[in-house]
Amino acid sequence: MTELLLITQIAFLVIMAMYLLGTRRAESERKGAMESNARMRGVELTRMRNIQLTEPLCEKTRPKRMEDVIGQSEGIAVLTAALCGKNPQHVIIYGPPGVGKTCAARLALELAKKSKDSPFRPDAKFIEMDATAIRFDERAIADPLIGSVHDPIYQGAGSYGQAGIPQPKPGAVTKAHGGVLFLDEIGELHPIQMNKLLKVMEDRRVFFESAYYSETDKSMPAYIHDVFKNGMPADFRLIGATTRRPEEIPSAIRSRCIEVFFRPLYRDELTSIAKNAAENGNVLMDDEAAQLAADYSSSGRDAVNIIQLALGIAYSNDKNEITKNDIEWIVNAGRYKKQSAGAVTDGERKGVVNALGVTGDMRGFVFDIECTAAPAKNSAGVLELTGFAEREEMKSDSRSLTRKSTAVCSAGNVITVLEKHFRLPVNDYDIHINAIGGMMVDGPSAGLALAVLIYSVLTDRSIPASIAFTGEVSLTGAVHAVGGVREKTEAARRAGVKTVYYPQENKGEADAQLKNAEAVSSVAEAIYRLYEKNEDVKYIPAFDGVVSAAQK
Repeated sequence: MTELLLITQIAFLVIMAMYLLGTRRAESERKGAMESNARMRGVELTRMRNIQLTEPLCEKTRPKRMEDVIGQSEGIAVLTAALCGKNPQHVIIYGPPGVGKTCAARLALELAKKSKDSPFRPDAKFIEMDATAIRFDERAIADPLIGSVHDPIYQGAGSYGQAGIPQPKPGAVTKAHGGVLFLDEIGELHPIQMNKLLKVMEDRRVFFESAYYSETDKSMPAYIHDVFKNGMPADFRLIGATTRRPEEIPSAIRSRCIEVFFRPLYRDELTSIAKNAAENGNVLMDDEAAQLAADYSSSGRDAVNIIQLALGIAYSNDKNEITKNDIEWIVNAGRYKKQSAGAVTDGERKGVVNALGVTGDMRGFVFDIECTAAPAKNSAGVLELTGFAEREEMKSDSRSLTRKSTAVCSAGNVITVLEKHFRLPVNDYDIHINAIGGMMVDGPSAGLALAVLIYSVLTDRSIPASIAFTGEVSLTGAVHAVGGVREKTEAARRAGVKTVYYPQENKGEADAQLKNAEAVSSVAEAIYRLYEKNEDVKYIPAFDGVVSAAQK
């Protein structure tokens, strides 16, 4: 019996020894394979690092100083004031794509680091993320923006996971601690992510939760207890950028931020960008070619892309010059759309008026509205509108509403005003109004232009081609405030408009862009001023107050 027990023990020891030797051999082989694989990967990585393409033109032309950001002096002044003081603020930058929002944000942080008494340290980081690329995981397994906890049950939890210890993973808000978190297209951020971000901005730290964490578990490292009890630091300044309008951004984030507006670039500024791109590409380009590139560019990025293609043509043909023909070929092959200059002429026109509009990216523009009037075919005249949005849809969380568009309602208001207050026989005519140039008029701001236009047609008057109008008209004939007056009047000035009539309620918004800006409070006042206080309008009731005020 003793011998059998001894043999069994010896056999067990032999088996254990063989197992341990096998395990060590397998571990050694695995380690050797890992080292061999690591060496191969290292060699491959080194080989890849030694392969470099030429620097893209967009990188060469990227502004290196704040002075290099073209056309945004006003927005930059607000941005630096918000970020470079003793108490830097969160910021949202509005503006169309390709106008320098990201570059300006980076450069603003560099300026802030050099500012006296700035809380930003010289090593403050600029962490950039795109809100459209941030995935939202309801399970909170991974959150690149806020951070997450890697629980032991997750694959790849490592040695901590094997010990049952949850591991907090920092997100961008923590990586930006002490610096700036730049969140591009912040308007696209998921609502739940937005709420989490607001909480972090308020607390200036991130709190994590895990079912695997226990305050009484002394086996966990001290820093794990520290993170779960006190949170992970996230004291940063947010700079959000968006191409959306302010009203499309949640009010909760807007109320915490200084709002900065970057405007669209004008033709001369796009021309400068095109010239700079050609210079960085070490080729010659004359003014005519640069201006043509600007004509087909809606942003600085477009201008650089056109010149990049032109450089390719120049290199392939072994020449050191970009010509007008090269640009023409590119814009035709690339189906680029020419940006309307909207230039006006002198003289007078009948049946046509200059109206002012603004696009969704706050780009002002001048467009024509034309009108014809003919004796009504039936007992009552017909008003026909083309180029005007017919209906508008409004959505909320619980319902969707549809109404007649404010543009169509504005035309109806004008007809009522001219009939009731100006005693014009509007219903005796079939009136056709058309917005020229494929424009879609979708707001009430064309009301004043329509009033002047229809009045001039029915009274057989001409309208000066160098005057433009904007303003909402009510049923009483009053002219009310509209949005985008600054952008509209700046576009008017660049198009050659000499005088803009705009609402008295917007007083001051147009004066900086155009010297001859006429603020009016009613349709009667606009028409009375336009036609140089002609005596033949005095009998109309709508002019009584205007004439009396002018005589005084």
